[in-house]
Parts: sequence; C-alpha cells; structure tokens
Amino acid sequence: MESLPDSSTSLRTVEMHTCGEPLRIVVGGMPEIRGSTILEKYTYAKEKLDHIRRMLMAEPRGHNDMFGGILVKPDLEEADIAVLFTYGTGFATMCGHGVIALARFAVDHGYVKDPKSPETVVNIQCPCGLVKAHVEYDENTKVTGRARFHSVPAFSVACDVSVNVPGYGRGVNRSDPTSVGKVKLDVSYGGAYYAIVDAAEVGLDVLQTPIEELKTATAAIKAAVIKSVPITHPQSPELSFLYGVIWTDGKDAYNADEPTANLTIFADGEVDRSPTGSGVTARLAVQYHKGHIPLATHRAFRQPRLVDSVFSGAVVEERECFGRQAIIADVRGKAYYTGECTFSMPEPDDEIGRGFVMR
Repeated sequence: MESLPDSSTSLRTVEMHTCGEPLRIVVGGMPEIRGSTILEKYTYAKEKLDHIRRMLMAEPRGHNDMFGGILVKPDLEEADIAVLFTYGTGFATMCGHGVIALARFAVDHGYVKDPKSPETVVNIQCPCGLVKAHVEYDENTKVTGRARFHSVPAFSVACDVSVNVPGYGRGVNRSDPTSVGKVKLDVSYGGAYYAIVDAAEVGLDVLQTPIEELKTATAAIKAAVIKSVPITHPQSPELSFLYGVIWTDGKDAYNADEPTANLTIFADGEVDRSPTGSGVTARLAVQYHKGHIPLATHRAFRQPRLVDSVFSGAVVEERECFGRQAIIADVRGKAYYTGECTFSMPEPDDEIGRGFVMR
C-alpha cells in the first residue's frame, strides 16, 4: 500500500469548470514530482504518486468523471505554466477544456506578467507539448473571459477503416452474443488518440441512447481498434495509446448554422461534459483531411447532452509534422470558477478515504 503524507498535511486546489467539465487545479501541498522534463514528471507521477491522484479524483472527494491538473515547474523557457492532467483512473497527456481553464487561471493568478488587452497569450506546457492559449483580458477592469488555444500538431491516422467489433456494426446478429460486425470509423490524434464513430454506424443515437449503453459500446470499439489499428506516436512512446472514443451525429460536412455532436467517452468509461478540446482537434484533423471543412473556418461542436456545452473550432494552419500532413487547430470556449478547496489526508484507519470508484 502506498503511503500518503502525514494526515496533518493538506492539498490546496482551485476549482473550475469548462462547459460543465470540472478541473481541480492542485496549487499547493503536493510532494516533489521528480524529473528534468515534463514527460519524466508525467511518468514519475504515474508510477509514484498515483495514490494521491486517486485520493483527489475518486470518491469521496471526487467522482468517476472527475478531472484535474497538477501544476509543475516548466522545463521550457517560453512556458508560463506547466501541468500534469489527471482523471478518475489515471493521467492524461492533453486536455483541451483544461487548457481553456488554465489559461484564464494563469492570468488571474499572476503566472503571466503584464497581461494585455484585448487578449493575452499564455504558454501552457502539457505532456504532449507546448500549447499556446489566448485569453480575453480587460486592462481596466482586470477581468478575464473566453479563451482559445492553438493545438499541438494534429493528424489523421486512419480514415474510414473497418474494424471487427463483437456485438456491433454491419452484419452483426443481435440474437447471437458471439456475432461480430464491422464498424467503419476514423482514428486521429489531437494531443491524444481517439476513435471517431458515427453513432448510427452501430445502430445507436448520440442524442438519445442511454449513456451506459454508449459506455458499453465504447469499451467494445476501443478494444477492437487497439487490436487492429497501430497506435504509435512518432516521437513519444508515452503518447502511444488510444485515449477514447468520440461519438458523433455523422454531420462532418461544414455547416455554419448547426453544431455537430461531439460526445467523448475516454479512459475507463469517463464521460466528458464538454465537447472535448483535444477531441475537437482530432476531429478537425479528420474533417480537413477529408475535405469537409475549409481552412480558417470556425464551426461549432456540441456535447449533445448539455445544450450550452459548445466549443468553436477551426483549422488555422497546415503543417508537415513527423513526415506526415498535420494541422494546427484553434479551439475556443469559456471556463468558470466554482471555488477553492483544502483537502486533508485520510486518517490512518480511513481506507475508504484513500479513494474509490463506484461502478
């Protein structure tokens, strides 16, 4: 069993949400996170400090779909702030809603010197790389507002690939539990790897199908993609894994008047309340690759279960990256403060207080 700091120790956090998706920012009380680079710190935290992540993200202090960010010292000179993203069951390499929240937080809490109107640049170092964000800022009132970020290079990995999925897809026999169908999907990288699926492809409805049923289908599709589509980041082995599945309404062709659905189920069945910034980035990479959206054209992406949970996204640049065609995405949204917390360590005999996930 991992040892926690003394019960007299406390962890201090600032609480925010972006389009309903929480971000618990750890600002004080963490043990030393060793490493000379952010990827070394990411690995160290996963291997040595996962018990603290579990305590902060899981119940009784959090919940299965909780998300957080642990601030660390940047190792890039140009970075204003650096972060390790956490969620209910692990650590993440990129988080778009977290970047939007951290950008506002960084300006409000003095990480950016001499902020300027109408926008201030915030350089945020994430495990996937340096992300440049811009935050609305009023020099007279000192008030921050909406934020946008330019993604790390994003690229399509596989388009319209068919994978064999037990229980789902074309040709499946619903009355036979061993029946295997074919599901057409895309795989793309936007700071993390995603499989992108039109829910109608497997007979589901992104607007109406119960979330638990979508979670079950996600697990089956994710396992099938991992088995049949190589997921290898060209630079960093630590990024070489399938993070989640994005469920869509199939409306990939550009439409200025109608948002397209973007519902992400990531990691071990966590449901993003926001449209998912890295997921929007990954989907834009596919849409641009297929010719569905022109350069420098914004469209809206909505988490279909929350009417006001909308990000705007556009492809703002083409770029050659790791020997393949990539894009830089501009993703926009707004984060809000919900409070500040001080969490004490569990008492010595409080095993439940170390954190648990209720399934």
